[in-house]
Amino acid sequence: MLRRNPSSRNETVNHQNKAMTNRREVDFDIQQELARLQEMIYESFHIPLTRWTIIDEAKLIDQLDLIGDKLPESIRQALMVLEQEEQLLTEAEAYAQQVIQSAKQQAAQILDETRIIQQAQQEANQLRQQVQQDCETIQKQTVAEMEQLRQLTTAEMQKLRQQSFAESQKLQEDADSYTDGVLTQLEQELNSMLNVIRNGRQQLHTNSSIRSSSYSPKNPSLNRNPTSGKQR
Repeated sequence: MLRRNPSSRNETVNHQNKAMTNRREVDFDIQQELARLQEMIYESFHIPLTRWTIIDEAKLIDQLDLIGDKLPESIRQALMVLEQEEQLLTEAEAYAQQVIQSAKQQAAQILDETRIIQQAQQEANQLRQQVQQDCETIQKQTVAEMEQLRQLTTAEMQKLRQQSFAESQKLQEDADSYTDGVLTQLEQELNSMLNVIRNGRQQLHTNSSIRSSSYSPKNPSLNRNPTSGKQR
């Protein structure tokens, strides 16, 4: 903003103060002389019951002459005051024009700065929108890739589960077949052992029958204590 020179401002203030002082002095002198004239009229002899007043002609003329003498000087001083006021008005108008011009320049500068700021904001908004769109695109791509990966993983897991189930079934069948073979072999061995046991028992029964049939009281040697044979 345009700043007025302090010395010029002080000078203008001094001119204003001086003009006001001169105007007050002129007004005071004229008013003082007119007051004396009015006082002279009031102090003169007034004829009762009339509007007539007896005034000293010489004093009246002298006072009028005094006012007449001071009046041109008052007018001259008044004209000087008017000139000073016109000069002050011209300076004020010039200063106002400078202020207006400076304000216009500042307004233009602010407008340019505002346009720059608006352009920067617009570019920032465009960049933010572009970044947001890119992020949304990347997010959609990522979601699509994750969905595709999930589907592939699900299919692979399903395939592995089916393979595992098939292998488990085969292992179970192999285990059942092996177990059945082992049990069959064990059954055969047990049957053989049972046959041996049956044969052994049958042989025992046969021997027992033979011993029973061969026992006789005539043969004292057969009446021995069975434990005696074990002792031998």
